[in-house]
Amino acid sequence: MCLEGVEVWIKFFGSGEEKEKAVKDSLEMLKTIEEQALGKKKFFCGDKISSVDIAYGWMARWLEVIEELAGVKLFEPQKFPRLHAWMKDFRDEPIIKENLPGHDEMLVYFKL
Repeated sequence: MCLEGVEVWIKFFGSGEEKEKAVKDSLEMLKTIEEQALGKKKFFCGDKISSVDIAYGWMARWLEVIEELAGVKLFEPQKFPRLHAWMKDFRDEPIIKENLPGHDEMLVYFKL
C-alpha cells in the first residue's frame, strides 16, 4: 500500500471533518477500483493471481479490520459486487489462504 493510502486510513481514527473526508476519499477509491480496474475476470489480470492482485491484496483482510477498529463502514458487497467477488476469490486461493492472517489475529495485532 502506498504512503498516500496509509495516510487516508490513519485519518479514520481522527474525528469530525477529517474522518468524514477519509470515508469519502476511501469510497471514491473503492468505486474507482470497482469501475475501472475490475472487469469480468476472476482477478485483475485474468484467471490467475498477478502482482496487481498482490498489491491490492491488503484489502482482502485489512479493510474489514480497519472498519471495525475505526467504527466506520465502507465496504458493502451490494455497492461493490466485483470487488466483493475478487476479495472472496483472492482469499480462497490456496497460497493466499495458507498465508493470509485471520481476522481475529489482525484485530489483536492492531489493538496492541
